[in-house]
Amino acid sequence: MGTMTKDRALLVVMTTIFAMLALDISIPAAVLSLMALTKLLVEADIRPFQAEGEAA
Repeated sequence: MGTMTKDRALLVVMTTIFAMLALDISIPAAVLSLMALTKLLVEADIRPFQAEGEAA
């Protein structure tokens, strides 16, 4: 009985570690991608909409 509880606890700990590792990789990747896209939009002077009153 003790071994089964120990095995389940170990499984929960390992699953948590690997889930956090995936977040540790994906969140910075998403932030860096957003930063690169923002830089591209600023450098290319692309405006997603045209302000009212400006000529085309």
